[in-house]
Amino acid sequence: MDRLTLMAVFVKAVELGSFSAVADELNLSPQLVGKQVKMLEQHLGVSLLNRTTRKQSLTDFGRTFYQRAKLILADMDAAEEMAAMTRGVPSGRLRINAPVTFGVSTLAPRLLEYMVRYPQVSVDLTLSNELVDLLEGGYDVVFRIGELSDSGLKALPLKPYQMVLCAAPAYLARRPPITTPLDLQEHECLAFAYSDGRSHIRLEGPDGCIDVPIKSRLTINQADPLLSAAVAGLGVVLLPLELVKDALRSGTLVGLLPGYSVPVSPMNLLYAPDPRLTPKLRSFVDFARAVFGAGA
Repeated sequence: MDRLTLMAVFVKAVELGSFSAVADELNLSPQLVGKQVKMLEQHLGVSLLNRTTRKQSLTDFGRTFYQRAKLILADMDAAEEMAAMTRGVPSGRLRINAPVTFGVSTLAPRLLEYMVRYPQVSVDLTLSNELVDLLEGGYDVVFRIGELSDSGLKALPLKPYQMVLCAAPAYLARRPPITTPLDLQEHECLAFAYSDGRSHIRLEGPDGCIDVPIKSRLTINQADPLLSAAVAGLGVVLLPLELVKDALRSGTLVGLLPGYSVPVSPMNLLYAPDPRLTPKLRSFVDFARAVFGAGA
């Protein structure tokens, strides 16, 4: 007989106080209960219970072993629950928070795939460029761009967030050429309100990083109007690649300073550190890893 079964019978014998009570609960004979406890003692080579015709009590070692056995059995129950949850069908309401541009341009179109795959899951998607508290906001997952603070949350690393410096050909035709990062100081720049790009642009080049102070004639807290302003020829803009890739492909916008790049920002999916993830949450974490992960 396996040790976990013997251990469970012993724990029951301690908690219920007699072999006959264990026999009634487990639908066994008192003799079989006593035999199983004896088998455990023989396996361990030490007595666990002091038994008389009228009562039983734990030995010193039995008291210690009882505490450890309870923990082992609890861990086993938890492991079995995790397996059961893994087999479960994802269902319920999934609450997601994501930055606006990423949410509109990248997440929302792919989210339809997830919902088709898991028809019993309903999704509440909130888009916001402000840092939200996952627990206080009642979210299941939060997409976060930038360095993480030590929040105690689980973090799934995703593909780094890439930005592109660009401008419209019409704007570039009437302004001085941009051949070095410092040339940006002579140009009108369009700034995103929730970034350091309102006052400077950081670039990586052959000689390392350089921070270029800029003038922001127009500052907006959403990326789409910035894209429209850039296409209209109002100035130089720093925007996510996912938002400007079509404009770059068509020539509506032109990439600047080919010898330099904008440092990428880390991106993570945050969720609560519960070792027993619900099927709903596990399914979305796995989906995000496959679709937005570093190797995707």
